[in-house]
Amino acid sequence: MLRKIFFSVIVLFFINQSAFANDTTKIVLKNHAPESYHGELFRLVGQFITNVHYRKFAIDDNLSSELYSNYIKHLDPLHLYFIESDINEFENFKFTLDDDLMMGNAQAGFVIYNKYQQRLEERINFTFDLLKTEMSFETNDSFLYKREEVPFAKNLSELDKLWINKVKYEVLALKADGKEYKACAEIVRKRYYNLLKQLSKTKSTDVFSFYANALTEIADPHTNYMAPRQADDFKTTMSLSLEGIGATLQTDNEYTKITSLVKGGPAERSKLIAVNDKIVAVGQGKEGEMVSVLDWRIDDVVGLIRGKKGTIVRLEIQPADKIESKNKTIEITRDIIVLEDQASKSTIKQVIRNGKKTRIGVIDIPTFYLDFDRAQAGEKDYKSTTKDVRRIIKNFKDSAVDAIVIDLRNNGGGSLQEAIELTGLFIKTGPVVQIKDANGIVKSEKDNDDEMLWNGPIEVIVNRFSASASEIFAAALQDYGRAVIIGEQTYGKGTVQNIQNLDNYMQIPDKKMGQVKITMAKFYRISGGSTQHRGVLPDIEFPSLYANKEFGEDASIYSLPYDSINPDGYVKLNMFSFDKNNLIKKHNERMKSNEEYNYLLQDLEAVKKADADQYISVNEIVYKRELAETEAKNKARKEAREKAKTAKGKSATNADLILDEAFEILLDSIANKPAKK
Repeated sequence: MLRKIFFSVIVLFFINQSAFANDTTKIVLKNHAPESYHGELFRLVGQFITNVHYRKFAIDDNLSSELYSNYIKHLDPLHLYFIESDINEFENFKFTLDDDLMMGNAQAGFVIYNKYQQRLEERINFTFDLLKTEMSFETNDSFLYKREEVPFAKNLSELDKLWINKVKYEVLALKADGKEYKACAEIVRKRYYNLLKQLSKTKSTDVFSFYANALTEIADPHTNYMAPRQADDFKTTMSLSLEGIGATLQTDNEYTKITSLVKGGPAERSKLIAVNDKIVAVGQGKEGEMVSVLDWRIDDVVGLIRGKKGTIVRLEIQPADKIESKNKTIEITRDIIVLEDQASKSTIKQVIRNGKKTRIGVIDIPTFYLDFDRAQAGEKDYKSTTKDVRRIIKNFKDSAVDAIVIDLRNNGGGSLQEAIELTGLFIKTGPVVQIKDANGIVKSEKDNDDEMLWNGPIEVIVNRFSASASEIFAAALQDYGRAVIIGEQTYGKGTVQNIQNLDNYMQIPDKKMGQVKITMAKFYRISGGSTQHRGVLPDIEFPSLYANKEFGEDASIYSLPYDSINPDGYVKLNMFSFDKNNLIKKHNERMKSNEEYNYLLQDLEAVKKADADQYISVNEIVYKRELAETEAKNKARKEAREKAKTAKGKSATNADLILDEAFEILLDSIANKPAKK
């Protein structure tokens, strides 16, 4: 009898577990409505955009149309949820949102969001039903995953067909790892169940934030509304830099994307994760369940990744490297990020050409940092980029260095003051950057210290992720004729932001209004051209794996454009002359026979092919065959690179290629003129 009861309990347990796994009745989604103050807050945000922002907008039908389109794009960027009738219904808002903005009415944003939430819930329930029966993977169907320009489905029946192939693809990606269908289906089901749970946590303040940010982004991609919770997180710049992995995150469609890595942080040290990788799922410890974070809010993803020093977080990553064929799961041990880990570092390389030895000092500057509070307090031992580089250069002089290479790759910027003062180490005095505000007033930021700490040859290396202060420094040295700039076209972030606390403009008892980060000015080179959008074009340019339209200012249609103003009356120094055309000619000759450079060109072709491929087969045989072919090709390429590494006695990567070639270009530039020290 006891055995029978025990058996019944086990059966009941599994029945309940199964019911819980598929039952969503406990998750109740509520329609959202604006809080009493949201309309006035919406109008306040609009006033900043139209009156304070550098661009200054008119509140008219054009703004209304842009807001309408951008909001729908933010909610459903891949056209997976709304159908044609929804869009027809929303058309009533297309040219009335400007009137709402002036009257302080945010209702339309909530109406559209509630329909989005309804459609998303329908898709999740459709997926649950779909997974109950094993699907066939024998048909020759495919899933179109690049859907930004595809029309919305005409009706629910057409949307169902799309989702069948979408879910098949998600299951196939798991089956490729050798899992059985039931296990794959359960993983996919859990992903959508977690998404539903996340959806249920959405509050009216979140919906307002979505809507307000659709408005602010129209101004430019660096102008944002930050709800109170987001404003608090901004104090750590979403970088997990207290106790975490040391990575800056942002939302990219349904994914959370890595936008930068803190130099010396756990993520950067691991070499397992890269800028623009996308986070698919997060797990705690070595055994914790991988929780899908697709379509999650950024602050909730940050909450999962943050943790105590010494603990492990597992991330399922979709590599930014489009040559990679599969997602990968990595482990990172959390740590505390300290300023010293991000400090400028140096090495000295001895390069021999034609029997002549040249000592080259390399300075790696990960960010333009300044301990502002300690500097303001008058303390002498505060940390700063310029102080550290000054010390490094003095050591270089003591070591009889002939030339200096400054590596700014992946340096996303930082302190403007440091960019100006660092430039001053390589010129006597003069303008470094011009700043033009929203009223058209131009201010010149100058170096007034007449000491030139280093007057010898300089080379600066940049890449697509060198931005802001990095671009100001590189542009100034290029304009003065003070350095050879090599690498990739830079990011093109040439705008200045200011943070406004909205509580200073609107007070509601027991409520915080959040903040607006707003673009107030633009940077211009001393030669007159803006660093905005165009960035810095190297004297010797390397092809980049990162397309302009996806990375950098070009990635947003709302980026402020390139333009120019009058030059700042500077005098070119040309302290060591170089023939740019001759440098390019010699560089091209070396690259013809450089194995790693040829690999880079092959990588570029592979990326172009990946971009051109918009469909993924959901036929299991075809899918696995194409996957096997890609993996075999990647394996052969890896083995060839390892062979080259063994032959050369050092690593063979794109990063090493550029640094090695930097030395050759530098030797070319000083071949006929010894450096002065």
